[in-house]
Amino acid sequence: MAKLFSCDWIKDANNLIITGPTGTGKTYIACALAQKACREGYSVHYIRIPRIFHDLNIAKGDGRYGKILKDYAKTKLLIFDDWGLFKMTDESRHDLLEILEDRNSLSSTMVTSQFPVDTWHDLIGDPTLADAILDRLVHSAYKIELKGKSMRKNSSPLTKSGD
Repeated sequence: MAKLFSCDWIKDANNLIITGPTGTGKTYIACALAQKACREGYSVHYIRIPRIFHDLNIAKGDGRYGKILKDYAKTKLLIFDDWGLFKMTDESRHDLLEILEDRNSLSSTMVTSQFPVDTWHDLIGDPTLADAILDRLVHSAYKIELKGKSMRKNSSPLTKSGD
C-alpha cells in the first residue's frame, strides 16, 4: 500500500485493480488513493460503471460524447467503481474500449469489483472485445484482492448481537 500511496504507479501510467466481497473497503481504498493523487497534483475522475454508460448514452444524443471521451483521456487517474454489476451491451463494450484505448500507456485507470479478474472475460461478454479491453487494463495493473466480511455489518449498531 505504501508504494501505491507514493503515486509512482500513476506517474508511470500503470493501472490498479481492487477486488473483493461487498463491504471490504474497495471504494474506501480507491477514494483514499484518489485523494492522495489529487494532493500530488494529478487530475482524478471517479465514476461508478453503471452510471458511465448511462451518461455516455445521453452524451451521444446531445453532442457531448466526443468531449467526454477527450476529458476521460486527459484525466491522469480514472476510477471505475463497481465493475461487473450489470451485463454489458455491445454499445457499452465499444465505449469502454474507446476510453481505455485513449488512455493506454498514457494515464492510469483504477477499477473496483466484487468479481475476481479471472471472471471478467465472461462479464464483458463478447470474446474479441473482452480480449481487447482486458489487454489494455489488466496487463499493466497492480492487483489487490481483499478478503473478509462486510465492514458495514461490523460497524452497524443494528447488526451487533446482544442489543
